Amino acid sequence: MFHKALASLPSYEWRGVPFAAWLLRIAANSIIDHAKRAAREFPAPDDPPDRAAAPDLQASEMRAIEYRAQLFRLVGGLPEVQKQVVYERFVEQRSIREIAQRLGKTEGAVKQLQLRAIQNLRAQMEGRHG
Repeated sequence: MFHKALASLPSYEWRGVPFAAWLLRIAANSIIDHAKRAAREFPAPDDPPDRAAAPDLQASEMRAIEYRAQLFRLVGGLPEVQKQVVYERFVEQRSIREIAQRLGKTEGAVKQLQLRAIQNLRAQMEGRHG
């Protein structure tokens, strides 16, 4: 799930929905896809087909919360300036230009910090799940 989110971060666009909702949707879709695959591969003999394919909503919500908490922990471990760029860009929904002005850096420098932050997060995730 995190690989999907991290790979999609550079293409994330503000559409009036908080960044956390975007992450939760990725997590929910990933969990649903996994549950559907598992149901096709190992259906329970005493469960009706519709029930075997439907994921447990409460368990899915808990997994999404756990994924979100893990992502926030990983972001918290980034170098301070990278953490600030990620927070302002994806939580506060600020533009690269706004962040550059706030930090007293060029837009290119902010883009580079954002890229390095994403690369750091990706490396941490691959280290945990690779």
